Amino acid sequence: MPSKTDRVIALVDKYGAHNYHPLPVAIARAKGPFVWDVEGKRYFDFLAAYSAINQGHNHPKIVAAARKQLGKVALTSRAFHHELLGPFLQALCLLTKKDRALPMNSGAEAVETAIKAMRLWGYRRKGVPENKAEIIVCAGNFHGRTTTIVGFSSDRDSVDGFGPATPGFRTVPYGNAAALERAIGPNTVGFLFEAIQGEGGVIIPDEGWLTAVRDICSENKVLMCADEIQTGLGRTGKMFACDHESVVPDLYILGKALSGGLYPVSAVCADDEILGLFTPGTHGSTFGGSPMACAIGLAALKVILEENLPAKAAKTGAYLKGMLETLEHRQLKDVRGRGLMLAVEFRVKVRPLVERLARLGLLAKDTHENTIRFAPPLTLTEAQARDAFALIKKAVAAL
Repeated sequence: MPSKTDRVIALVDKYGAHNYHPLPVAIARAKGPFVWDVEGKRYFDFLAAYSAINQGHNHPKIVAAARKQLGKVALTSRAFHHELLGPFLQALCLLTKKDRALPMNSGAEAVETAIKAMRLWGYRRKGVPENKAEIIVCAGNFHGRTTTIVGFSSDRDSVDGFGPATPGFRTVPYGNAAALERAIGPNTVGFLFEAIQGEGGVIIPDEGWLTAVRDICSENKVLMCADEIQTGLGRTGKMFACDHESVVPDLYILGKALSGGLYPVSAVCADDEILGLFTPGTHGSTFGGSPMACAIGLAALKVILEENLPAKAAKTGAYLKGMLETLEHRQLKDVRGRGLMLAVEFRVKVRPLVERLARLGLLAKDTHENTIRFAPPLTLTEAQARDAFALIKKAVAAL
């Protein structure tokens, strides 16, 4: 007789599009840094839904806020005001030190919003001729899955079969300030980048790159747009990854942990000269900034601040990275990361390692075949990190 897990997977395989290759684990419940499958087995969650669960699964304060709002009103659309939108926008602006915030749902929607905002600024403020705006992006980027975004992706799986690509983008090598400066032209309106490339394999640029990018963008009247969807809200040991060089971009793109994993919530934050250019009818979202989204978002931000999760990520991340650096294997190539955004790279494919880790009780994700990411909730304790590392060490020894 098929197991519960087999039955869950069989139903998905029969009726779902095969656009994912998940591990054969069917999760039924979760708490803190742990998840349990339908058979009752417990796992460390070392992916945290791609950094969407920085606060830990089902944080009681965020869950309480969601439950309270469900009994009142969940959705109004932006056709009307509601009492939580203002406080949520204010919280975002105080956090980012920007004048305005524009709430959306998914990270990809927020990236699309930022692209529109940069183009609009280019036409209205910089004087770029209509339909000539150009945005520079980085090789190896991951900003989402919409047709516009995949059009400037370097990942063939994301691109092939989905053309034609949207025009208006130019790609430069990641972490290369000189290449960025050379690529800027009279119609360049923005530079869209990740402070650390997460999907790319936790690729960290050289020290000084962010500072150089800030200087280049300022000197050339180009908007510096930081996609901090994965790296933001404490993941790297600072509130934002740009904070590691005390750099302030012109636009922040936020998502994932902005809801603590309970609801799709994202936002773009920028000053009035950028977001103030939107007028009624030029952009919108039915669910963006809904009462439910705002209630959850406010609670999620409050938890990050009150529990000082960036500092916890820095401390526990350094502790876990130190243990990972003691791993020994002839195929081990590199251990890298910042805060609790860590990666171990091998010279061989790591899917078998990921599958063995799952059997041992730890869920993680391979990326670009040779790299495995470790990104647990920021609430992870050092004792839990030690227990998890014991599983990692055991799995690596058998690789």
